[in-house]
Amino acid sequence: MIPKYLKKEKHLLFIVFFTINLIVFAELNSWFFELITNTFFNDYYFISYHNTLEIYFIFFIFFILTSLLKLGEDWVYLNQKENKVLKAQKQEIEQQLYYLKGQINPHFLFNSLNVLYSLAIDGKKDITNAILQLSDILRYVIYDVEADKISIQKEIKLIQNYIDFEKNRHVKGSKIKVDFKVDENIEVYPMLLLPLIENSFKHGLKSGGANPYININLKVENGKLEFEISNNFIEMKNPDYEEKKGIGLKNIQKNLALVYPNKHQLLIENKKAIFTVNLSIYLKK
Repeated sequence: MIPKYLKKEKHLLFIVFFTINLIVFAELNSWFFELITNTFFNDYYFISYHNTLEIYFIFFIFFILTSLLKLGEDWVYLNQKENKVLKAQKQEIEQQLYYLKGQINPHFLFNSLNVLYSLAIDGKKDITNAILQLSDILRYVIYDVEADKISIQKEIKLIQNYIDFEKNRHVKGSKIKVDFKVDENIEVYPMLLLPLIENSFKHGLKSGGANPYININLKVENGKLEFEISNNFIEMKNPDYEEKKGIGLKNIQKNLALVYPNKHQLLIENKKAIFTVNLSIYLKK
């Protein structure tokens, strides 16, 4: 009855059949007690001091205890099975995150080398500072990115270093406005926001539009991270460009689904040559 009715949440049927079993076995005990004792123990004289109500109570306790024993056995089995499934899921998630990090790092390094190449071609003296900035960024990318969580202050420092690094190849007349408001030192997944900033530089600031700009706002308050980035751009009609566009966004969407399931909201708006991304993450447990 337990697997057929109770586990399938047919509680009324389970109670009905449980009661029927209780009545049948309690009555059978009364009917066959004398017959069994006289047949197998005819040299002995037995007297039952239990009345009918007590017999019912004894069988009720017996049925309850055996039912609990069966449910306990099933719980242990299901718990072991669930732990195996969770372990397999965790390994799969770790493998996916490792793959995504492997995609992000070469992508970031490729863009950074392009910056150094441009400075070298123009013969700018800023290339020395740019190399030092890149060194700090890569130190973060190589070492800190392996951690599951990182201080928001380190993430902000990475963003600031990246922006300063990109300014070495800034477009004339471009504007970069950055606003950080962090009231608490929370921990976040490393390199979570950098792909969004990379996209704004690559597809916005460097797209060739008039008076290009990037506005970045990051606020952490009451355990909630709110990040907004917007930029103007010129749409480029190029098959190679279309194929490569959105790598950063796809990566961050996959990362969010793995690291912050049901705890984030990502809104992307492409309107009137202005691209805006709003990301909210609920970091409190």
